[in-house]
Order: sequence, then structure tokens, then C-alpha cells
Amino acid sequence: MGEIMSALIAIAGVILGWVTIEFACKPCLEKGRDAIDRKLDPDYDPDDQDNNNNNIRAPLNPNPSPDPNPSEDSDSTAAPLVKSV
Repeated sequence: MGEIMSALIAIAGVILGWVTIEFACKPCLEKGRDAIDRKLDPDYDPDDQDNNNNNIRAPLNPNPSPDPNPSEDSDSTAAPLVKSV
């Protein structure tokens, strides 16, 4: 009976450890699993990916029109703001 109890405790420990790792590393594991799914998908084309967060062709200034109501306190000699990436 002791061998069966030891085996059950060992199995429970392995399962508990697996669940703990799944919760602790969830973001990393999801990214990895998504990458594997994309790699194994024969219909996946990376050129068709529409990712607005990392669009390298997006303009730095999405609203190029000047401010219609400039503040009176602004300095006209100040350099324009540049978005750093």
C-alpha cells in the first residue's frame, strides 16, 4: 500500500508543478505556442500579417494638420517635437 501512496503523491506533485509553471509562465508560453502554430500553418503568410501595434510603415505624425488653436504662450522658435521609436 505504501508504494501506491508514494506513486500517487509523486503524480500529484508532477501535476501541481506543471500547473504552477503554466500559470507562472503564461505570457511567454502563449507567445511560443502562437509562433509554433503560425510556423506549422501552411496557409500562414507573414506578409499578410496586420499588426497595428508594430507597424513600421506607420507615419510618425498621424495628424499632420497644424493645431487650429495654438496657445498664446507657445514659443514660435521652439523645435518641432519628434517621436522616438
